[in-house]
Amino acid sequence: MARPYAALRVSSTDPSRPPPDPAPVRAPVDGPIEGAGPPPGLLQRIGPTGLLAAVWLLLPPLGTIVLFLFANDLAVYLRSSDFGLPLYVAGFAVFAGLGMLPTYAQSGLGGYIFGAALGAPAAVVGFGGAAVIGYEIARRTSSQRIITLIDEKPRWRAVRDVFVADERAAMHGLVRRPSFWRTLAMVILFRLPPNSPFALMNLVMASVQVPRAPYALGTMIGMAPRSTLAVFIGAGINQALTREALDEALPGWVWWVGILITLVIVVVIGLIANWAIRRVTGHAPGATPPTPPAPATQSNIPTGSPAARIDSH
Repeated sequence: MARPYAALRVSSTDPSRPPPDPAPVRAPVDGPIEGAGPPPGLLQRIGPTGLLAAVWLLLPPLGTIVLFLFANDLAVYLRSSDFGLPLYVAGFAVFAGLGMLPTYAQSGLGGYIFGAALGAPAAVVGFGGAAVIGYEIARRTSSQRIITLIDEKPRWRAVRDVFVADERAAMHGLVRRPSFWRTLAMVILFRLPPNSPFALMNLVMASVQVPRAPYALGTMIGMAPRSTLAVFIGAGINQALTREALDEALPGWVWWVGILITLVIVVVIGLIANWAIRRVTGHAPGATPPTPPAPATQSNIPTGSPAARIDSH
């Protein structure tokens, strides 16, 4: 008895039958696919990091106004208290670490209350603690968002790696091995300018995951000169402490020296960043990449060359 599906198998392989039509190939569709939303923008990708940056940019100037409104009453209380100095250090660390007060105003307050001998080391310890608090807040806020964005851009990643010089940089091959001292030097470099914003710099360094030890030590070393200067200026004020009195006590040469230091550091940072980009791309940023040689054709083969003699035969 013949199997019922034998005829079907024979007919399906019959050469006289035309082949089936191929499946239609759909052309790629330009633009977003229907039903899929637009790709997330930069603000969406950085998430709460952007909000924290805005808060830490706007809050310190407002906090300065409030601080000078109560500065003289605060000075009377801290001078009369047996725990005035530790309260000052703790308040410095908390308010600066939360991005509520700038460091120069609190340093000047320390000099005004305790004098230069006690105010200078107290201010250094205070902003050292503030740097740790600000770092931990920013690190938990940014999480992996910023580092993920940086890893998507080879140039950004190269600049980050050459400044941070940690295990991630060594893995990417831009530095030979992690270097504590190189990272420390870079943190000092970023902290040294007198107009470097304390809270925002905490956010930047935490977001790119600068290791904690060189970050904390470099912050204390880099910020010690400007904070000590603010302490000495505050210690020289003999009248009521106000913002105007602090500005009047500031020597004129400080502005020019501060501008010069800032310009030099900007140039150094720019040179280092350009070197890192050149290592990755093979040419300086903004320069036109070298044009690859044109393929050999009959029109551009020099007469008398071996290639031309072979082609003539």
